[in-house]
Amino acid sequence: MARILFVHNNHPGRFGFLLPALKAQGHECAAIARGGRQVEGIPLLLWKNERPNTPGILDLALRAETDFLRGRATADCAIRLKQGGFEPDVIIGHPGWGETLFMKEIFPKASQILEGEFYYRSRGGDIGFDPEFGQQTMADNFRVHAKNAAMAMAYAEADRIVCPTPFQASVFPAAFRDRAVIIHEGIDTDRIKPVPGAMLRVAGERILDGSAPVITFVNRTFEPMRGFHVMMRALPALLEGVPDVHVLMIGSDKPRGYGVRAPKGSTWRQELQQELGDRLDRSRVLFTGLVPHDTMLSALSLSSAHVYYTYPFVLS
Repeated sequence: MARILFVHNNHPGRFGFLLPALKAQGHECAAIARGGRQVEGIPLLLWKNERPNTPGILDLALRAETDFLRGRATADCAIRLKQGGFEPDVIIGHPGWGETLFMKEIFPKASQILEGEFYYRSRGGDIGFDPEFGQQTMADNFRVHAKNAAMAMAYAEADRIVCPTPFQASVFPAAFRDRAVIIHEGIDTDRIKPVPGAMLRVAGERILDGSAPVITFVNRTFEPMRGFHVMMRALPALLEGVPDVHVLMIGSDKPRGYGVRAPKGSTWRQELQQELGDRLDRSRVLFTGLVPHDTMLSALSLSSAHVYYTYPFVLS
């Protein structure tokens, strides 16, 4: 049996199913992370960085320095593991925050399997995809390219790069593609399945039971990156064409997310509601906020159609 070290910013993260499965097969597992939840029977070391970024550092180097700081703090945990007698045969990690950077220096004999979630690029990805939000500048291109500095170092040490989709594999430079394999992360069909007789109470009073059409739209954060503006602008025609439809908008409208921010002091929901005005029948467009996972499954069970948009980016 093998010794396996998991490295992920938020334990167990994307390895939530893999880690206990390998443990059940008899492999000896340990983990290093910044935070997250304990997995039964898996020793977890949490790294902590006490050093801030360098004041006045070149803006293009800020991300790389942050990744190096995180990588150094993670390395301290790895050294403690080694001193305690844990020498992994395999390291499985996510390099997106810099934490795997120095693992090869500490464990030179270990094979590394790294998550291939996304390799940033200024063309053919999310940057500049939506012309509504302006043309990108050369400075934007430099900024995006610079985000890859630490990840390129990490992937150069990887024996395998595991990507969830062909698109995500395609964004990697040619030098890394021969190490990339495509393995979809899968769906837990024991948990994620239709809920018989699902009913949903919305806004404290409205009860949806599937007797009338329901359209669902789910974003962790309502933002253009996930097509929120496209969905909102489609609603007046949808509501007119299907007079008895209700639209469930599940997610947060707080000013955070991956893409371009709403104007200061506003959210994209406020911006689009103001743009649409009285063309939007708000009695049939129901915003729920963030909901528990089981509530989302009930909503999807009631849904006649689920709408999902995204820029060319990671698989959500």
